Amino acid sequence: MSEADAKKRLAALSLGAIGVVYGDIGTSPLYTLQTTLSHDGMHPTPESIYGVLSLIFWAQIIVVSLKYVLFIMRADNKGEGGIMALMALALRGVGGQPKLRWLLAIIGIFGASLFYGDGVITPAISVLSAVEGVKVAAPGLARWVVPVTAVILFFLFALQRHGTDRVGRLFGPVMVIWFIVISVLGVRMILTAPQVLYALNPYYGVRFFMTHGIQAFVALGGVVLALTGAEALYADMGHFGKRPIRLAWFNFVLPALVLNYFGQGALLLNDPGAIDNPFFKTVPSMLLYPMIALATVATVIASQAVISGAFSMTREAMSLGYSMRMPVVHTSREMSGQIFVPWINAFLLVMVLLAVLGFRSSDSLSAAYGIAVTGTMTITTVLALFVARHQWGWRVPVLLIVGAILLTIDISFFAANLIKVEYGGWFPLVLGLGVFIIMTTWRRGRELVVREIKQGGLALSPFIDNITEHPPLRVPGTAVFLTANLQAVPHALLHNLKHNKVLHERNVMLTVDMLEMPVVDAGERIHLSPLGSDFYSLELRFGFAEDPNIPLVLSKCAKSGLPFDLMDTTFFLSRENIVADKRRPGMALWRDRLFAFLSRNALPATAFFQIPGNRLIELGTQLEI
Repeated sequence: MSEADAKKRLAALSLGAIGVVYGDIGTSPLYTLQTTLSHDGMHPTPESIYGVLSLIFWAQIIVVSLKYVLFIMRADNKGEGGIMALMALALRGVGGQPKLRWLLAIIGIFGASLFYGDGVITPAISVLSAVEGVKVAAPGLARWVVPVTAVILFFLFALQRHGTDRVGRLFGPVMVIWFIVISVLGVRMILTAPQVLYALNPYYGVRFFMTHGIQAFVALGGVVLALTGAEALYADMGHFGKRPIRLAWFNFVLPALVLNYFGQGALLLNDPGAIDNPFFKTVPSMLLYPMIALATVATVIASQAVISGAFSMTREAMSLGYSMRMPVVHTSREMSGQIFVPWINAFLLVMVLLAVLGFRSSDSLSAAYGIAVTGTMTITTVLALFVARHQWGWRVPVLLIVGAILLTIDISFFAANLIKVEYGGWFPLVLGLGVFIIMTTWRRGRELVVREIKQGGLALSPFIDNITEHPPLRVPGTAVFLTANLQAVPHALLHNLKHNKVLHERNVMLTVDMLEMPVVDAGERIHLSPLGSDFYSLELRFGFAEDPNIPLVLSKCAKSGLPFDLMDTTFFLSRENIVADKRRPGMALWRDRLFAFLSRNALPATAFFQIPGNRLIELGTQLEI
């Protein structure tokens, strides 16, 4: 690629990042200042305005700019981001320490589960807050806010199948206009009260805490709304890359946000009564309806960051063994990270609509917002610190200083949001807990299935020796037996030999390993071992960001000494029928039944591994767990 083409590609990716990655944090001015300065007895006095603005500004500098854009995004797992990729990176770093690996895995899974809660709340509160602008222009239309929001969200999720590349190209120019407009609105109001810029001094944030005490602590639950979307920008790193996301933030998004927040602050210094909706009251009356329309489109776009982030996280969870297999659609030929997961899309749509219909206003939803975000942010920091220590080799004193600063901020935000639990914060927690139970049940269930397979299988080596001494009838062609245990005879092979009384000329015991890295080097992909009597052990390795296309890899096995003619190859697979048995140790009976249900509804392994149906023979086997 030429230098000119590279620049064009970088510009296009940066534009897409503005449209997809920064939509969430870019629309937070719609509700952040209003929520923070009007709840829990707070009033927009000059002192509180300066204090809250200072907290918002320095939170964006420290948490978004320093922590996420510069620190966390260094922890890219070969280009992939998100908490699951970070967890895999941390697990690789700690090596063979089973207890520590188990603890990090549990922490990472819970963080990923909370991210799905964020994926539900963000679209709901973003679109609701924009549509509610109608109440400023025409209070009589208030009853239409919820129905219109539901329709808009339905169309947003319907767009997802076209992919983030096309969606980004569509949304990018709109978000550029959005950031320019909110910058102009901010500058216009700052000129009426330039003293608002004093809040850039962190002294005002410190003084706010000293004078307001517990009220200032509660206000952190509103300030964190200015940071929503920070986790999504890391999760979406695989969609656009590190450099475009950084360029878009520092050169365009951050300045626009600061100008608008301080513009709202200037308005409130002049007119404290505008606190009921300071964002829309910075808009000239003649432009109010166009601004409501632009805000609605922008908040629809805002939801894109967490939705595409949820798709990326789901694929990583499937590959790492924490989620049942689901169909994954690739929506771009150039960026492998740009995907669409139909089942997750449908799940998010249903839960988002339930949130809108249940809470009915952005003010009510703000109580539910924040817990999932701050919980995920805290867990991300913990995992990143493990990566910094074990992968980057940071010294302990440096690690302790950085960790103390970041965790103090994260835990403070999380603690401030815990107050909201009874007012709606329970919703993302319950949702996250449900996802956590499903993910851990699937992981544990697969471990029990593999255990049963290993315990019930015949040893492969004596079996091959017996075949050599007493050869059965051999038929032309190659048989590939998918198995989780290369040391045991696959059930499908035994059934084929028992019922058909024949054996193929070549028999390949094939296992697929999904590693804790996004992409496996070509030289590490194939591991082939001859076992004698035309039996072979074949191990294929894939990263969690790759699609395990078995036929494609088998076509490349000739270099390893085992050429495949796929038209003369038959794949054999044992399909397990899971039966819950309370007498078996491992999991509670209700979790056994949940795993059996998930297993029945998961995408078949053959489809996940892209094995053609006309070359496949499936043999059923019943497993009790």
